[in-house]
Amino acid sequence: MASAGPRRFMLFWLLLGCLSACCTGAVLAAGQTPLVLALSKSPLSLPFYVAQKQGYFDAEGVALQIHDVIGGVRSLQQLRRGEADLATSSDTVVMFNSFVAKDFAVLGSFVTSPDDLRIIVRPGLDFSNYPAIKGKRFAVTLASASHYYLDTWLLLNGIDPNSITRVGMPPEAMESALAKAEVDAVSTWEPFGISILRAMPQAKALTNPGMHTLSFNLMVHVKHLGQKDPELVKILRALERAQRFIQAEPVKSLAILRERLQLEATFIEAIWQRYNYRLTLNQSLLTTLESQARWARQEGHVQSERMPNYLDFVYPEPLRSVRRDAVGLSK
Repeated sequence: MASAGPRRFMLFWLLLGCLSACCTGAVLAAGQTPLVLALSKSPLSLPFYVAQKQGYFDAEGVALQIHDVIGGVRSLQQLRRGEADLATSSDTVVMFNSFVAKDFAVLGSFVTSPDDLRIIVRPGLDFSNYPAIKGKRFAVTLASASHYYLDTWLLLNGIDPNSITRVGMPPEAMESALAKAEVDAVSTWEPFGISILRAMPQAKALTNPGMHTLSFNLMVHVKHLGQKDPELVKILRALERAQRFIQAEPVKSLAILRERLQLEATFIEAIWQRYNYRLTLNQSLLTTLESQARWARQEGHVQSERMPNYLDFVYPEPLRSVRRDAVGLSK
């Protein structure tokens, strides 16, 4: 029978071995190569801000490196150039890129908004007389939701989009261009819209809530499909948890958004009701993409004889693993 001394000695080494294994696992988890996310700097991205602030990505054991960028066009460009593994963008950006590439797939929509976009007219101009709009210069971020929103507004008001001049520019340049009268109006999204209106109180916003419900989507490079599914599931699970937090803790969520975007509390409160944060991957997204693709072809914004099959641009398996009822696609 072994004496108490040797038994204690053996127990010591067993415990040390267990601690060593646990520490090694922690080091491996911490040392894993992170996935890089190109994240649009916008109120739309609140679920990611919450998940990062509350430590949900860490709790899921996924390493995620977030790069803030301005606009979904740049986000998806970073993914397609190999600078990011994941990206966020509007449905319109997905549509435009679907005509030129097949190197990305949508994992799901994480927010929708019927009132994130607006057209702002510089002081001194009256656009209530629609014929006066012809020939005017509109700043627009080409191949983005800004582009689609402007054309939709013009068409709904009986104005030929070809009768105005589009001036392509990034959203952060529009306030200066409008102030200097280099353009007559801008088509943009938040937080740039409200920033322009506060800088130029006499400017007028032409809004039409519900004219277009924008969705913002999480995309992944196709090289990761199947290979990184466990990590993608963890990211989506963290987002699902963040969205529950937003619903349960709106005051804390607003504070996180204000801190991340460095915005005034009054602005945050003004836009709060415009966003529906919810993870989905539904047929409505495909229908929207198809409708926008028809517009892009008819208006000559893309040169293609064939419509993309948008089922080829979605990857529902990770979201099904998180919330099966969030996926509603017709095969």
